[in-house]
Amino acid sequence: MSLRYSYTLLAPLYDGVVAPFTAAARQRNLALLPQTPDADVLLVGVGSGLDIPLLPRGPRYTGLDLTPAMLERARRKAAAASLPIRLDVGDARRLPYPDTTFDSVVLHLILAVTPQPERVLAEAARVLWPGGQLLVLDKFLRPGQAAPVRRLISPLLGLLATRTDVVFERVLAQTPGLEVVSDQPALAGGWFRRIVLRKAGR
Repeated sequence: MSLRYSYTLLAPLYDGVVAPFTAAARQRNLALLPQTPDADVLLVGVGSGLDIPLLPRGPRYTGLDLTPAMLERARRKAAAASLPIRLDVGDARRLPYPDTTFDSVVLHLILAVTPQPERVLAEAARVLWPGGQLLVLDKFLRPGQAAPVRRLISPLLGLLATRTDVVFERVLAQTPGLEVVSDQPALAGGWFRRIVLRKAGR
């Protein structure tokens, strides 16, 4: 089953399951975004638009997602919030944007969803200006963490919705030029983490 198909099926249920659990952590991350009208912000894996009502006013926003059914829900949230945002269908592993296009990139619950998180992070870094920030919220194992149940169920869950065995440090090691600004536990006893990265330069 492809992720596009599974998330098309999950779209009607997604907000009710995910929103209450993640809203506070999302809001804390999004508060770090620039609030100037000349800033360009990309939300990779924008999904049903749970971030949209929480976005600060000011920047120009672009959201991208693989699943049209999720993007339709994001459009409705943008209209309800009177927030101008460009919403594109696309693959986070092959972003359809030129190099150094965005001042900030948001990666909320996408790195553990994709089968190739290292490519998603590399693409996010590619489209980011030097000195720009990457805001990450997701579930990650720590290096060397056993977590046998999470590792056991990950192959099946990864086909349906999300992986449970991603080690962020391994993903980051494959994308040179990104530095960790902060790394804080967010949810589920630290399984979910709020991570701020900065692209070297400028």
